[in-house]
Amino acid sequence: MGSAAERERLIASLASGGVIAPQEEADLLLSSAGREPGSLDRLLSRRLAGEPLAWIVGWTSFCGLSIHVDPGVFVPRPHSEALARRAVALLPPDGVAVDLCTGSGAIAAVLAHAHPAATVVATDVDPVAMACARTNGVHTLLGDLDEPLPETIRGGVDVLTAVVPYVPTEELHLLPRDVLAHESPLALDGGPRGTRALRRAVQVAARWLRPGGTVLLEIGGDQAEELTAALIDAGFSDVAVIDDGDGQDRAIEAVRPDQPRERDGSAP
Repeated sequence: MGSAAERERLIASLASGGVIAPQEEADLLLSSAGREPGSLDRLLSRRLAGEPLAWIVGWTSFCGLSIHVDPGVFVPRPHSEALARRAVALLPPDGVAVDLCTGSGAIAAVLAHAHPAATVVATDVDPVAMACARTNGVHTLLGDLDEPLPETIRGGVDVLTAVVPYVPTEELHLLPRDVLAHESPLALDGGPRGTRALRRAVQVAARWLRPGGTVLLEIGGDQAEELTAALIDAGFSDVAVIDDGDGQDRAIEAVRPDQPRERDGSAP
C-alpha cells in the first residue's frame, strides 16, 4: 500500500476523471501496483481511459467470491448476483447445472461453490472467456450455446442459467462511452430488440432441462413480455419475471413441466 499522500493523489485523480467510488478504487489500484517505478501511474492511466477496473486489477467480487477477470472478458455485473443466488436456491446439492455464455464463469463458480457435489458445466464461444472461466475453476467448454454440451446430461439438467448478449442493436449507441470503447460487442449485441440470443437460449433450455427443471435468463428493458410468450410457446410453465427492487426487470425464470402441455385442437 502506498503512502497517504500517494493515496490522496490517486483519489483526486480518479474523482476528477469521473470515477464514482474513487476511494475504493484507489485502494485496489494501490494494492495491485507492482514495485516497478511508474507502475501505479500506468494503472491509473488505464482506468482514466475507461478500461474496466476488473481488467486492471485482475478480479472482481461477485456473490462474495473473488472472480478472476482477464482483459477482454465481460465483467460480471452486480445486478446478475440475484440471478446467481436464485440458481443456487433451485439447484439440488447433487444436481446438474448449465451456464451458457459464461464469460468469466462467475455464475457457474457461485453454483459450484455453493454445491460442491453438483455437476456444473459452462459454455462460451470466446476462447479467451473459456480460459478465464477455467482459471476460476469452472468446467467450461468452447462452443456456441449448447453445441459443446455432453449428451450424457441432455434431459437431465436441473437449472440452466444464461446471461446472453441482450442489448438491442439499435440501442448500443446509448451505452456508456467507456463500455463501447472497451467491451466486446460479442458480449453486448443482442440483435433487433435484444432478444436474438435470448430466444435461442429458450430453445436450448427446452432441449436440456429435465421435467421440473428451471431456466433463468437475464433480461433488460421491455423484453419480459416477448420472452414470456417465447417460453410459453416452448412449453414452459410458471413463468416469473424478477425485478431489481427498483422496478427494472432483470431476469425471467420458467419451469419445464413434468408433462407436455396439451394444445387445443392439435393433431394426435
